[in-house]
Amino acid sequence: MRNGVPIASQNAARIRDAGAIRDRSLAAAPCDRVFDHANGFPPHKRALEFFRMRFPVLLIDPQATDIKHILAQSAPDIEFIEDIGDVESVRQCEIWFGAPDKAAALLVNGFKPRWFQSTWAGIRPLLSDRLPTDYRLSRAVGIFGQPIAEYVLARLLEHSQQLRARALSQAHQEWNASLPGVLSGSKVLIVGAGEIGQSVAGYLRPFGVRLTGVATLARPVPNFDAVVTLADLCTVATDADYVVNILPDTTATTDIFDDAFFAALKPGAIFINVGRGSAVVDRALISALEQGRLAAAVLDVFREEPLPVAHPFWTTPRLTLTGHIAGPTIPSLICGLFVENLRRFNAGDALKGEVDFLRPY
Repeated sequence: MRNGVPIASQNAARIRDAGAIRDRSLAAAPCDRVFDHANGFPPHKRALEFFRMRFPVLLIDPQATDIKHILAQSAPDIEFIEDIGDVESVRQCEIWFGAPDKAAALLVNGFKPRWFQSTWAGIRPLLSDRLPTDYRLSRAVGIFGQPIAEYVLARLLEHSQQLRARALSQAHQEWNASLPGVLSGSKVLIVGAGEIGQSVAGYLRPFGVRLTGVATLARPVPNFDAVVTLADLCTVATDADYVVNILPDTTATTDIFDDAFFAALKPGAIFINVGRGSAVVDRALISALEQGRLAAAVLDVFREEPLPVAHPFWTTPRLTLTGHIAGPTIPSLICGLFVENLRRFNAGDALKGEVDFLRPY
C-alpha cells in the first residue's frame, strides 16, 4: 500500500502510462537517432533514453545490492522488485535478472518472464523437463574470460616457476637455486573451445604455448593451433603438459575425465578444472594422484559445493582446491551486459548470449 493505493494497482497504472509514453516516443524518434553515438551519452544512458521502464525488473541475485548501486548511477529509471514473496509484484515483472537456480524455483511454481538475463555462464538449473522454455533467455557472456584466464595462468606459472617449493624452502631457511621452467613450448589442452576457452587461449598465446582445443565440432577456432572433438580427447591428451577443463555441465560432459582419461596423461601433466565438477570422476582423479600418474591437479569446481569436510579431496596429495572463485560475476560487467541486452530486447534484436533451448550450448 502506498498513499492509500495498493502497490499492484500502482504497478498496473505505471505499465499502462509508461507503455503509452514509450509508444509515442518511438513514433517520434527513430532508433538510429536515439542511439546516435554522436549524442555523447554513455552506453547505459543511451539505452535508457530509448527505454523508460514500463514495468519493474525482478532482481534475484546474491549481488543484488551491488547491482542496484551500479545501475542507480547508470540506469536510474529501472525499478527493481526483490521480494519474491510479493506474488502480484513478481507477476508484473516481465524481465528477470539474476541467478538461474533462483529463477528455476520461480518457474516451477508457475511464474514466467518474457526475458531472463542470467548472471551465470551455465544454465543447467533451467533445463529441467519440468520447466517452461517459451521465454527468452540469455547467458552471461563476455565477462568471464579474463578472470578465468588469470586463474589458469597463475596456476601454470605457479607450477613452472616452482613457487610452492620455493616458499617451502624459505620457510625452512634453505637456499633454493633450482632452475625454473618456462611456459614457452608447453602443450596446453583446453577442453571447451567456446567463448571462454577462446579467451583463455588468447591470454596464454603470448607465452609461446601450443594450444589445442576440444569442442563439439573440429573446426578452425581463433587462438587455437588445432581443435578436435570430444571423441579424440584421450588421444590428444597423451602429450599435453597442461589440461584445462572449461566445459559446461551437460549430459554429454558428465564423467568424461575418468580412469581412461587420466591413464592417457603423461606423469608430468597438470590437470585444472574450472568448468564443472560433474565432468570429473572423483575416485579416478584421486587414484591418478595417489599412484603418481599425474603430477598435480587444481580444482575450483566440485560435484557438491561447498565440498563436504569428509571428502577425500581434502587430503589427496598434490591436489589444490579453491572455492569456485575462478570465474566471478563482476557486477560492473554483468550490469553493462544487462543494459545492452535490455536495449536489444526492446528493439526486438537478438540478445548477446541468447539461448536456443533446443541446443542450449
